[in-house]
Amino acid sequence: MSYRFLKGHGTENDFVVLPDPDGSVHGDADGEMAAERVRALCDRRAGIGGDGVLRAVRRDGGWFMDYRNSDGSTSEMCGNGVRVFARYLHEHEGEPFPIEVGTRAGTKVLDRAGTGFTADMGAPALLGETAVSVGDRTWAAHHVSMGNPHAVAFVDDLDDAGDLLAPPRHDPAVYPDGVNVEFVVRRGPRHVAMRVHERGSGETRSCGTGACAVAVAAALLDDAPRGTTYRVDVPGGTLHVEWTVDDRVLLTGPAVLVAEGTTDL
Repeated sequence: MSYRFLKGHGTENDFVVLPDPDGSVHGDADGEMAAERVRALCDRRAGIGGDGVLRAVRRDGGWFMDYRNSDGSTSEMCGNGVRVFARYLHEHEGEPFPIEVGTRAGTKVLDRAGTGFTADMGAPALLGETAVSVGDRTWAAHHVSMGNPHAVAFVDDLDDAGDLLAPPRHDPAVYPDGVNVEFVVRRGPRHVAMRVHERGSGETRSCGTGACAVAVAAALLDDAPRGTTYRVDVPGGTLHVEWTVDDRVLLTGPAVLVAEGTTDL
């Protein structure tokens, strides 16, 4: 069976987009997508390649972003992916901005922001302190939820994190379903840089929800007033995050659609 796909990225966090409005192409009897198909699509040598899959499905009268990590597992939210998803909806489904997108972490609203897009990611959940380890080193970390779990560790040098192909170790009692781990350094006032290991995908070039968690953790440490915007540098580019006075986290960055076609993977 051949089916349509698009390829896109947000700060080089890349995705395969699968149009499936009525759920008939990629869903089983329960509307679920096979993990094997996700893994085949995301394979960088034998497939199209991507950090995950964004399946566009109509649910309850609106669009739902069925996001899957590259290993086929589900995830609640993807900050870079939702911007790519909104651009797809605007350019290929005719949806006007602002666009509402349903996710497993609730409905997100996206709008244009200059040459990029801003996603209202909702309120962060600040869940205390924890720790993460790589090799024989351990760092204190801030437990922040952006609908999906994050452990944010401030380090002296991003190279300290070493090889992030394997997931950093964490407390399974704190993160029973795994965790996205961000390692962060200061670059200047309201300016940080990060590396990330995403659960289900490994080290990626960017993580939008991770950038949000990092900005929230940095703002807390800096005692920054609400409404302050942080610049977050990732290996794939730059994101900007504002934690607003009404407790919303606004993520702004690019979203690019680079290809479309058909496949029978």
